[in-house]
Amino acid sequence: MTDTKTKTREIPAAIILTPAAEQRIADLMAKAPEDVIGVKLSTPRRGCSGLAYSVDYVTEEVKFDEKIVTPGGVFYVDGPSVLYLIGSTMDWQEDDFTAGFVFSNPNSKGDCGCGESFTV
Repeated sequence: MTDTKTKTREIPAAIILTPAAEQRIADLMAKAPEDVIGVKLSTPRRGCSGLAYSVDYVTEEVKFDEKIVTPGGVFYVDGPSVLYLIGSTMDWQEDDFTAGFVFSNPNSKGDCGCGESFTV
């Protein structure tokens, strides 16, 4: 009998969260309704360029969603959206006039003029 060990490597997450994004997820989870299990990013068809980023609370896991455990809570990426988001970075930015998640997506081939949607 031979002793063979299978080596597995950890698969990197589809999207990288900055510390500011992780903190914002923690803030959202701290004030979330009781049945919420995490925060989910999806890319619904919307806007002039075709796809938009949408971040929402989730109350149940969906089979093909990617699950990323952060210090402040669980972050999910919508399964069908993963393909559009691989290699992206999600940040949280605030200034005197605006606050929101900001995405650096290497798969995006263009953005609409208002910055609400993107195309791949």
